[in-house]
Amino acid sequence: MNDGSIWPVDKLTALRLGRRLVAEVPASRPGHRAFVDVRPEKSDPDAQAQGEGWVRSDAERGFHLEHWEYDCERIDGFDYDIGAFLVRSAGATDESELIAVLNAWGVRPGLFVYPWESEDPK
Repeated sequence: MNDGSIWPVDKLTALRLGRRLVAEVPASRPGHRAFVDVRPEKSDPDAQAQGEGWVRSDAERGFHLEHWEYDCERIDGFDYDIGAFLVRSAGATDESELIAVLNAWGVRPGLFVYPWESEDPK
């Protein structure tokens, strides 16, 4: 059973393929919603693979993480970024460092979903 402390296989595969994942987390105040975004870093071999029409898997990728908060009244609109603020950001050189950052932030890997399954405005 996955208690959320390890990556579900499909999400780990998505990260290794360079796909962004999002988790909704508690906001710091009422009237706000907050999301943590994990973006895998792309490399020259990724660009070459894309140019050839395929997607490259890489278990050695680095990651960029951002934790944003948004005003609930604007989150569904075009101007979702008005009043939004970056809570924190971090880089991770590999999957183990990614887990360490998420643990420090109190975010379990099991909370992450694909962007289209979330209400993250980005």
